[in-house]
Amino acid sequence: MPLASTREMLAHAMQHHYAIGAYNMHNMEELLAIVEAAEEEKAPVIVQATPDAIRYAGLELVAAMVKAAAGTASVPVALHLDHGTDFDVNMRAFRAGFTSLMFDGHALPFEENVRVSKSIVDVAHLADVPVEAELGAVGQAKDNLSREQIAELMTDPGKAKEFVELTGVDSLAVACGSVHSMTSKTCEMDIDRVKAIHGLLPQTPLVIHGSSGLVEETLLAAVPYGIAKINVYTWVAQGFIQGLEEGVTKFAGSTNPRQTLALSREYSKERVIYKMRLFGTSGRIDGSGGYV
Repeated sequence: MPLASTREMLAHAMQHHYAIGAYNMHNMEELLAIVEAAEEEKAPVIVQATPDAIRYAGLELVAAMVKAAAGTASVPVALHLDHGTDFDVNMRAFRAGFTSLMFDGHALPFEENVRVSKSIVDVAHLADVPVEAELGAVGQAKDNLSREQIAELMTDPGKAKEFVELTGVDSLAVACGSVHSMTSKTCEMDIDRVKAIHGLLPQTPLVIHGSSGLVEETLLAAVPYGIAKINVYTWVAQGFIQGLEEGVTKFAGSTNPRQTLALSREYSKERVIYKMRLFGTSGRIDGSGGYV
């Protein structure tokens, strides 16, 4: 299938109260693990690349690999720019054929975040490409934030409504308790905040970043309140690294790197499948590639 848009994906997820997993890739093995999992689970999927991944592998190569993987898949595969840091990287991704963009202006003053987000929306919507933006801040695990500090960074519901109205963004990444790069599940969602944001923006898909560190029960409790896209990387990456570590020992002396990489791919795929089942994404696509 050709690359899909996240617009239909997120609309269907909101309507049927489940979430689409968005999984980061940096190489072919991670990409194949994600798409193979989606095929086996009959699930729509979002493959995403950060500016760091683009710098590592090259924009054209990333886009070409995902387009090729989607082209042979029987389920919808979208290509999303994750944490696009400025107008330029969004436009480069747009020209390269990404079917979903993101501007992360959470660290900017509100007015500047609005200005840049709207400028990206104005261009992307000419080609019907949806745009995600971020309001509030999802912290980093390395900063060892306290609960009070995490709470201070969370999205203000009233500001979220104003932001969406001023920018016209298609989805909004909200900070409601998660933290990036967590290696243990100790954070909890502020469900009341999610409900408040959804109550003011009932038609806008909400996005959760940093899901690897969230207690799963609190994450799932938030899904019925507009959470349509959940970003996952750290937990899946841990599986990839585990495969590398085991493979280096198991295949010591081998000159065939595929043996070790196949192990990493399989461990990553198992974790993606787990998340697809957890989020309710599995079984949403029929044999003809349509939504169920």
